[in-house]
Amino acid sequence: MEASTMQHAQEHASSGQFGLMKQRRFAPFFWTQFLGAANDNLFKFAFTVMVTYQLQVQWLPADMAGLVIGALFILPFLLFSATSGQMADKYDRRVLIVWLKRIEVLIMGLAALGFFLPSVPVLLACIFLMGLQSAVFGPVKFAYLPQHLHERELTGGNGMVEMGTFVAILLGNVAGGLIIGVPEIGAHHVGFTCVGLAVLGRLAAHYIPASPAMDPQLVMNWNPATETWRNLKLAAEKPVVFRSVLGISWMWFFGAVFLSLFPAFAKDVLHGNEQVASALLVVFSVGIATGSLLCEVLSRRHVEIGLVPVGAIGMTVFSIDLYFSTRGLPPAAELSLGAFMADHAHWRVLADLALLSLFAGLYSVPMYALIQMRSQPTHRARIIAANNILNALFMIASALIAGALLAADVTIPQMFLIVGLANAVVAFYIFMLVPEYLLRFVAWVASRLVYRFKVTGDDAIPTEGAAVLVCNHVSFVDAVLLMAASPRPIRFIMDHRIFKIPVLGWLFKLAKAIPIASQKEDAAAYEAAFEEAAKTLRHGGLLAIFPEGVITRDGKLQPFKGGVMKILEEAQADGLKIPVIPMALTNLWGSFFSRIEERRGEKVAMVRPFRRGFFSRVGLNVGSAMESGVASPEVMQLKVARLLEAV
Repeated sequence: MEASTMQHAQEHASSGQFGLMKQRRFAPFFWTQFLGAANDNLFKFAFTVMVTYQLQVQWLPADMAGLVIGALFILPFLLFSATSGQMADKYDRRVLIVWLKRIEVLIMGLAALGFFLPSVPVLLACIFLMGLQSAVFGPVKFAYLPQHLHERELTGGNGMVEMGTFVAILLGNVAGGLIIGVPEIGAHHVGFTCVGLAVLGRLAAHYIPASPAMDPQLVMNWNPATETWRNLKLAAEKPVVFRSVLGISWMWFFGAVFLSLFPAFAKDVLHGNEQVASALLVVFSVGIATGSLLCEVLSRRHVEIGLVPVGAIGMTVFSIDLYFSTRGLPPAAELSLGAFMADHAHWRVLADLALLSLFAGLYSVPMYALIQMRSQPTHRARIIAANNILNALFMIASALIAGALLAADVTIPQMFLIVGLANAVVAFYIFMLVPEYLLRFVAWVASRLVYRFKVTGDDAIPTEGAAVLVCNHVSFVDAVLLMAASPRPIRFIMDHRIFKIPVLGWLFKLAKAIPIASQKEDAAAYEAAFEEAAKTLRHGGLLAIFPEGVITRDGKLQPFKGGVMKILEEAQADGLKIPVIPMALTNLWGSFFSRIEERRGEKVAMVRPFRRGFFSRVGLNVGSAMESGVASPEVMQLKVARLLEAV
């Protein structure tokens, strides 16, 4: 990201996700993608209704129309995403968006002609062309956001885009169905509307700010197969990015099963008419939009991947409950929406649907934001293109598997049960492969549900580059709370004895914490710890140390030891200038995890649960960075002491 763009983003970082709608760097882009998504879905749904109910042709049976139209729209994502990812990295993204919107106007002009004639072949060709336009726009869309938004805005920005996309899909489907239903002139009005939306999208794109190419020297590879494989290898260089790509693709598999089964679910299981099917789509879309917007509220405006396990748990729980909520529904004649809502048994079905889609929003938005933040900027669009290809493959696989299960006489509620259970297995597998998700989940629970955790000055924690964090040591969960405050993973240097504590020891091993013993106790472990610390800094990571060496036994700040200086001296020998970030945990003394209890003359912790009640207030004050050259144990201790006094 350019320095001026970053500075501008930081100046507005406190305005929140809705504040972005007043800023040129986001609002024109939001409306451009919103109008594009609405137009795609209005066109697709109106065309599907037309060939299903109004203009039936022998070579395109009505029951196959939706499948053919959907397949034609997805096909370009498989064929051209690899090429579009290269284009989004090689060229200015604003220029690409403007040209894509010009092309959309031409395609919709051709589609309007298809509706006027009417001509099914022309409209099928336009479906393919709109799929192509969307396939090129996808990598541009998700690579644009991190170029213009600060790290603290990425979750909110992605939430707004995700919300806008699903609202646009909903409005496009509703409008397409209503307009095409107008007798005699409905098809003409669909054509006019599609062209009008395309023109509005082109006007919105005009105001998108310049977005310079991230890799202008890139040599294009026009072979989609080899380029897709190369992009997947790029993503795999960072396991957390690649596994996030797989996690998002699974979410599309999960969602595609539900969306494809809504009409049959409404008719055959809920005994409702087409209004009930539309209501299910509305509830699902509103749930996704709500979950997407909640991400910023629940994440303290950082990229909080601890929400991903929360989302996965909710998706599984409410998918399974959807199966149980439909088991006792009695047979009935076709129900209107009013009659359907009058039966309270159906409210549980709608609640399950709303909540599973809400949790799907919590699941997907942090994953998208993580891919954007952790991908190398010069390769970001190509990694997103690879993600789009996998998304398309997973959606196709979902259709094939769902079709096979239905052919094997599996009922629709049983399908929901199977998908819910499969989601639990897939989520557990991903979280074990990438422990960061699980660690962030534990940190999120501790900072939100165990304590009321307030962080002050967390802007000082760098979002990239190496740094050493020094903090007072008050309790056994200090490291967990520091994890919750940081926008990226931290490696901790910790007393080797803490690894013997049940649960906490397993957690810190999962976090790849570095065990350290005194030189007298274990000289080899002592040297190995400092070597591992030096390696972490050489790789640009965050390293945290509690310089007191032990957890306080009286609640007071203890003298800082000299081990941190050895770390800084080794970094200097490696040619690194490492900033030191002082931190102070406040109000943790006296909590369950602090050594406030006395047993047999020893100060111990974890004796009386909830000794300070529920949701006790604790905090973290973060100071400004110090240069390693001026840092000393005494100076660092003084800085931390001042932060403690700032309560």
